[in-house]
Amino acid sequence: MTPAPAELSGRLMSILGPDGVITDPVRLRTYECDGLTYHRATPAVVVLPETAEQVAAVVKVCDETGTPFVARGSGTGLSGGALPRADGVLIVTSRMRRIIKIDIADRLAVVEPGVTNLAISEAARPYGYYYAPDPSSQQVCSIGGNVAENSGGAHCLKYGFTVNHVLAIELVTPDGDIVELDAMDPGYDLLGAFIGSEGTLGIATKITVRLLRVPETVTTLLAAFTTVEAGGRAVSSIIGAGIVPAAIEMMDALAIEAAEAAVRCDYPAGAGAVLIVELDGPAPEVAHQFAQVEAICRDTGAFELRVADEPAERAAIWRGRRSAFAAVGRISPAYLVQDGVVPRTALPEVLAGIERLSARYGIRVANVFHAGDGNLHPLVLFDDAEEGAGERAELVSGEILDLCIEKGGSITGEHGVGVDKSRYMPKMFSADDLDTMQLVRCAFDPKNLSNPGKIFPTPRLCGEAPGVRKGVHPLVASGEAELF
Repeated sequence: MTPAPAELSGRLMSILGPDGVITDPVRLRTYECDGLTYHRATPAVVVLPETAEQVAAVVKVCDETGTPFVARGSGTGLSGGALPRADGVLIVTSRMRRIIKIDIADRLAVVEPGVTNLAISEAARPYGYYYAPDPSSQQVCSIGGNVAENSGGAHCLKYGFTVNHVLAIELVTPDGDIVELDAMDPGYDLLGAFIGSEGTLGIATKITVRLLRVPETVTTLLAAFTTVEAGGRAVSSIIGAGIVPAAIEMMDALAIEAAEAAVRCDYPAGAGAVLIVELDGPAPEVAHQFAQVEAICRDTGAFELRVADEPAERAAIWRGRRSAFAAVGRISPAYLVQDGVVPRTALPEVLAGIERLSARYGIRVANVFHAGDGNLHPLVLFDDAEEGAGERAELVSGEILDLCIEKGGSITGEHGVGVDKSRYMPKMFSADDLDTMQLVRCAFDPKNLSNPGKIFPTPRLCGEAPGVRKGVHPLVASGEAELF
């Protein structure tokens, strides 16, 4: 049974001191949601550890008292993955910000989970290296959160996701032990299982990441099209030509409108869509590929092309895309962000389907997406002061995911499942599939204390045999045990 709040906070203060524990109701509300503000819950207590040992000590208290806990980094997640428990402890790693080592000889960096994504590249760039995964929120999102969600970013088309760049992790297990997982460990890929597990298998306290050499040449092209369909044809043609750009990003007219209102990105007037294509690598290779991409964009209907080689000019092209999520706040009081994935060839059909949904429900949808790998980020806009608008937005959001599944895609590419998309997991996986996944969770967290209630819509009881559960387990019905 969870102890009384005063007793729990007293034990936590003995570990962290009064400055490391928050119990004030007003301050607690600061942490009631992550970047997906649609879901909210005020935690019972927030702790701010500064070392792995403090994290472990806090988790041991939770383990001993049966108190659920949730890890949180910068709070930029977009699936409710860091949504706290009203009866639990929120463990915020934002004070764990040390860059422990930049090792150029071995091309790696060792950092604490609160270090921001961009800070790793800034620390490595004087040596000619950088960290490749780059979520749009990279200036503020933390590497611990990136590990939890297996974050990607614009350049994941060529360079892959977080899982492709993490070499080792020190973590605190759900019972408070400090252990290390390494990519070179023999046997099962436990490191791969941990990355993307959304805080359900423990808390990362030290992360070793791969560094890449800064490319010799980087060229960014912005192509303006009258329609999204024309931009989509350009994407298919570029990939079909065997070119793998570092990034291919697209924004539709509504997303462009929002970006212009927010950051004055000065994209071409009258564009129904803009395509941002970035090429990097050896100068001769980039020059050859750029000529091909430019020709493809013109052939598929681009009415204006802009090219940038210098960092400041490239940043100007990227400014609108990087700001897209936050920018829609300029044109809508509230919005939901989705994160579906479809095969590239299905993009035109899915975008047409989204347009039909928008018209049917009277809800505007701005589309921003990693076009190269079919990762859609529809922004479903609504006025939360209007009765029923939030519910309609939820319906649109859900039907967009249905479209993605129908076309052979997925409900998430990089934002995670969290609480927001857990109800869609049965549309992708059978009950046996979900039970098998949860066997992994039970192996790490048999007491179901580490970020409970996330990912799985129908939790299973740890200790029961797979396939036994049909409806509610008898122990749960009798009140003698709890489900996830």
